[in-house]
Amino acid sequence: MSIDTPRIAFVGTGANGAAIAADLTRAGHDVTFIEQWPAHVAAMREHGITVKMPDRTENTAVKAYDLFEVATLREPFDIVFVVVKAYDTRWACELIKPLVKPDGLVVGLQNGMSVDDIADVMGPERAVGAVIEVASNMWEPGVCNRETPPEEAWFAIGGIHPAVIGREQEVAEVLRHAGTVEVSDDIRSSKWGKLIVNAAELVPSAILDLELAKAIQVPGMYEFMLRCGTEAARAAVDSGVALRPIFGMTDADLTNPEVFAEQLFEQVLRRFSSPTTRTTSLQDWMKGRRNEVHEINGLVVDVQRERGGSAPANERVVELARRIEAGELERSPENIALLLA
Repeated sequence: MSIDTPRIAFVGTGANGAAIAADLTRAGHDVTFIEQWPAHVAAMREHGITVKMPDRTENTAVKAYDLFEVATLREPFDIVFVVVKAYDTRWACELIKPLVKPDGLVVGLQNGMSVDDIADVMGPERAVGAVIEVASNMWEPGVCNRETPPEEAWFAIGGIHPAVIGREQEVAEVLRHAGTVEVSDDIRSSKWGKLIVNAAELVPSAILDLELAKAIQVPGMYEFMLRCGTEAARAAVDSGVALRPIFGMTDADLTNPEVFAEQLFEQVLRRFSSPTTRTTSLQDWMKGRRNEVHEINGLVVDVQRERGGSAPANERVVELARRIEAGELERSPENIALLLA
């Protein structure tokens, strides 16, 4: 790989993917956008990608391709960022696999534990896991609303195979144009840290159909969310994962899963949330598509079940999410009674 001039692709350029890819493009990197929303591709081709941030708006000319056009690409990539939903990881990797250089790296900027799916398709020697903390949304083709600009965004990256260890800086070097980047020597544990927060905030607030800041004001909801996060932390510890500070935390309690979960949640509320922040899970439902409940809360339930334990709060989240996606239940603040029942 040429570290100075890597060829970079983003598979998935929705809100987060487009914002990060735009940062790298504006920094002078050779970046290709690959996207599954045809209207979004058309808008980016005609007008570029517009990223609206709290203090500024940036428009960037980009190279954008529809999924079906990937077959027309010939020159392979050094670094591929996969920024699709966790449940779409495998097909996205299969799509881009022929265009990844033999020594190329594939980075999953996603929720859940998708690094193992990437490794299954690409080989562990090319897989890089990542933790991402960026709040953004997209409702209009070609326009990203980014609540956390690069100076506030945070990433952790790390390999899971000896061949990748030491090469993370190749990814960090380009990703730093989009935010603060830390290299983790145990990326699975770091990703579990993010999953603890996600289990607490993403789907639970979506079930109430509320912005995160409003959801935590509903009586009993903050405590319920913490139970989800604590169950996730206990699942991590029970499966042999070490609790690790993320988001740049320096004073995390790594001995008590309950305290650790609350510290992580409070960090997200303070640093990465605004009064208008809707979680990605709520955005998914508002757009009529399924969310990542099975890859997040469902994973907590599965891990505990495999060990003869249980995660009742996360089980409740999974069941209510199933009912909502089946059309049996509407998103509503009134669902707090069902969560707490």
